Amino acid sequence: MAAGTRICCSLRNARTFFARCHNRSEQRLFSSSTHQENELELRDSSVAAANFQTRPSLERLTDEKVLPFSAFLTDSFGRRHNYLRISLTEKCNLRCQYCMPEEGVKLTPRGQLLSTSEVLTLAQLFVREGVDKIRLTGGEPLIRPDVLDIIAELKKLVGLKTVAVTTNGINLSRLLPKLKDAGLDLINISLDSLVPAKFEFVVRRKGFHKVMESIDKAVELGYNPVKINCVVMRGLNEDELLDFVQLTEKKPLEVRFIEYMPFDGNKWNFKKMVSYQEMLDQIRQQWPNLERLQSGPADTAKTFKVPGFKGQLGFITSMSDNFCGSCNRLRITADGNLKVCLFGNSEVSLRDILRSGASDEELLQIIGAAVGRKKKQHAGMFSISQMKNRPMVLIGG
Repeated sequence: MAAGTRICCSLRNARTFFARCHNRSEQRLFSSSTHQENELELRDSSVAAANFQTRPSLERLTDEKVLPFSAFLTDSFGRRHNYLRISLTEKCNLRCQYCMPEEGVKLTPRGQLLSTSEVLTLAQLFVREGVDKIRLTGGEPLIRPDVLDIIAELKKLVGLKTVAVTTNGINLSRLLPKLKDAGLDLINISLDSLVPAKFEFVVRRKGFHKVMESIDKAVELGYNPVKINCVVMRGLNEDELLDFVQLTEKKPLEVRFIEYMPFDGNKWNFKKMVSYQEMLDQIRQQWPNLERLQSGPADTAKTFKVPGFKGQLGFITSMSDNFCGSCNRLRITADGNLKVCLFGNSEVSLRDILRSGASDEELLQIIGAAVGRKKKQHAGMFSISQMKNRPMVLIGG
């Protein structure tokens, strides 16, 4: 059975639901940051989430009914894309140097952002084609008023194994019990310095102690591992590598050191980038018995462990040693564009296709064509630094 045929009927109810929600005369989306508007958005989105629950559930596939992986999500190099990252908002309560230009960004008008129903409809489509992991990003996803409802609805999708969030941790501690109850499986928390003053310099805001409190809360609630994302920049925080590794001694953390990557407005410079090998050499001087761990075929991080430590560390080597050959990730931006490569500037608007009334088959054909155009690997750090691309905050970091 063709992939398009097997989902056509199953999405018909979702299409009807979308049309009903989209025809609201004053549907509120998620660019505004005022408390009053967020409360209005939350009421609207809660209704949308409740309506979404009324869709008939799919029959769970038995072993005899398992279908081949979707051709629409398989590219010309045979890579199967079972991991989808969805940006819930362009807004953020921090201004990280590597993510957002110093002058800020122009937010997309509210009506051009994905609504709750559109997020859930697209998620359902991708899951029915084979996606089994969805990560919610931003901006800062936890400032979207209906994030709990979205997670709870995603957890109802048959075939979706993992729902994850990448957050800056500012709002995480107070929301975490409810996030866990909603079904959140994995947490990545950004933290680029263990020195409060340096933290504030990097993110251009206060909040260090809130982030540390969120990390402790995640450990307390049983998340294992709690992943800590640290973008390493020369002259700024490369002198803290050993301190970050030390965090993994007694806590179930996975500290992930990320090579500094070029995006519009972040003033990337090759001299600021600390390579994976340089970081590894520095850490091995302190812990020469550092062990390399087995990685999965689509893992982005090269993982290591200091013997006897409770946690582990990883390296995201996008610049010095790309992992494009095993890439299984697709991205949907907050304004509904599909990006098949983080470093590619090619995008296609799924929002516009949804709102045009296109059929499910037409939507899948366009997704499949975009995935089919995905290149073997990105252009390399120097070419990427010269390419026009979005700031990271508008992609979904």
